Amino acid sequence: MAAYVIIPGIDGSDERHWQSLWENQWGASAVRITPASWSMPDLQDWVAAVQAAYEIASERDGQVALVAHSLGCWAAARWLDRARPDGVTAFFVAPPDPQGPAFPREAASTFLDLSARPLPCRGMMVASNDDPYCDPTTSASFAHGWQAQQHLVGGHGHINADSGLGDWPAGRELLRTLIDR
Repeated sequence: MAAYVIIPGIDGSDERHWQSLWENQWGASAVRITPASWSMPDLQDWVAAVQAAYEIASERDGQVALVAHSLGCWAAARWLDRARPDGVTAFFVAPPDPQGPAFPREAASTFLDLSARPLPCRGMMVASNDDPYCDPTTSASFAHGWQAQQHLVGGHGHINADSGLGDWPAGRELLRTLIDR
């Protein structure tokens, strides 16, 4: 059993998003970040929110899985680079390309100059081959930079609520594989 830190993208994940469905299933084992800047993301605020959620989660269980989606992947990566915690795994889904044309303008001012640096923990990066926010070649370069296992899924867009995945059983299995490794 692990504790989970849920790290959504801009505006959080709605109730149809796989992250929210997983959070509901995990109950008290899950902690969602609560940055003050959901709609106008500030990287420092999001990194502080990851730290606060991690502190709560690590009190519940010594093993913590970061479950990040979209812009949350970059906040988690920055936090990991600074905090370098023990007993953590990182599950990154659909990171957007900060240099890409579809990168959210709301985040461009503080989520700037990001690069994928080696994670201090086991990691997996899951991406879709038709994500409008990041092409497969760029997402593969992120996985390589993070030294994370890469898993490409076909035709699921940004792997969000609009992808129609429901509670995304295949994603839960990928996470379980990462944690059990």
